[in-house]
Amino acid sequence: MPDTDWRPTVGSRGWRSVRGRTTLGATAVVAVALIVGAFSFYGILSSSIRANTERAAEQRVDELAERLEGPGARDIRTLDDEIVQIIGPDGVVRAASEEAQDELGSTALPADGDTHTMTIDDTPMLVVSEDLRDDQTLVLAVRLDDDDEALATVALLLLVAVPLLLILVAVTTWLVVGRALRPVNRIREEVDGITAERLHQRVEVPPSADEIAALASTMNGMLDRLDAAATAQRRFVSDASHELRSPLATIRQHAELAQAHPATTSIGELAEVVSEEGLRLQGIVESLLLLARLDEGAGTLSEPVDLDDIALGEVRRLRASGLEVDGSGISAARVPGDPRLLGQLLRNLADNAARHSRGRLALGVASAGGQVVVTVEDDGSGVPPEERERIFERFVRLDEARSRDAGGSGLGLAIVRAIATAAGGTVVVDDSRWGGARFVVTLPLPHAGRRGDARAPS
Repeated sequence: MPDTDWRPTVGSRGWRSVRGRTTLGATAVVAVALIVGAFSFYGILSSSIRANTERAAEQRVDELAERLEGPGARDIRTLDDEIVQIIGPDGVVRAASEEAQDELGSTALPADGDTHTMTIDDTPMLVVSEDLRDDQTLVLAVRLDDDDEALATVALLLLVAVPLLLILVAVTTWLVVGRALRPVNRIREEVDGITAERLHQRVEVPPSADEIAALASTMNGMLDRLDAAATAQRRFVSDASHELRSPLATIRQHAELAQAHPATTSIGELAEVVSEEGLRLQGIVESLLLLARLDEGAGTLSEPVDLDDIALGEVRRLRASGLEVDGSGISAARVPGDPRLLGQLLRNLADNAARHSRGRLALGVASAGGQVVVTVEDDGSGVPPEERERIFERFVRLDEARSRDAGGSGLGLAIVRAIATAAGGTVVVDDSRWGGARFVVTLPLPHAGRRGDARAPS
């Protein structure tokens, strides 16, 4: 494990930055919504007031026209507080109310039948007209200053209310986000104090059962994996150092003995020891390198591999060593993979079975249910159920196989599982037909390229 501490990279300043960005973003969104809403409201209110004023003016000019043309008609000059004119077809003012005479004199208002907005004596006016008999036109001017005052009041209220609402939203968001991030900041501080030497510590999970609790549980799960990885790495380094130190110590011991007593130690004996221990060192190093490559994703080569051919080769090799090997369960099966690695898988299983057997072994290869199943069993003492998972760990040897001569380096089965996993398969161990160990490797079978003829060794 590296000496550098494992720490998260986000500090308290980062959380304050998140809080500020969240508040700024929420305030900006609300500001845009409020501004758009304020302009929309002002525009709709202005249009509504203008429409109401136009309808009221049109109704009033219609009423005045009926009064002037009906029985008991009145002179428009008797009207008070209204600007009314009667304009002839030549555009000349024929009659006008008192206020119209004061404001306009002989100036005629527009009488083309449309609605107009104009300023009379610095006062905005709405001008409407109605046709009379004799081609004359009645024109009415209505003041708009009350409407403008109402709209000005609304605009002032909006100018005051929108900033106040934005301030309220910003403060509320700041407080809410701060309260929401407070447990996150607590988790950050706890994780920040966990170093490589304190990976056993865990984050307190709040009882809220919400996203914060899920975050704390996720952090604890990550710390569990880091702790397990660090423990496994330390154990691996310790075991590897021990395994490598033993043959080195043996070589050094015999070399020092030959140097101290050259007369009693033959060169041949020393060479034999150095050769044996050197081969052992080479095997350990090669196994470690293979496991390292598998951990990095090696074994992705995919070409057709005839597992039955490899199994038959192992049967012949084991029979040559004097063992009774049953190969009748080997049938044709082809899987995609790396032939060298799959050969290593079968070689390790065969050597493990030969090492623990009392003289009888069996190898089988069969296709079933879209998979290829490889079995290797022996008549040895078997594997206790509580040890059937641990034997696939690196540098693990059961008590009966602790000697280097019998138990090897303790990497063979670890390599078997690594190769099977890299090929997308699994490996398990159970009891054999003779009471020994039975290893079962399951590999995926391709949809095409199967060979169906069963073959057995001669």
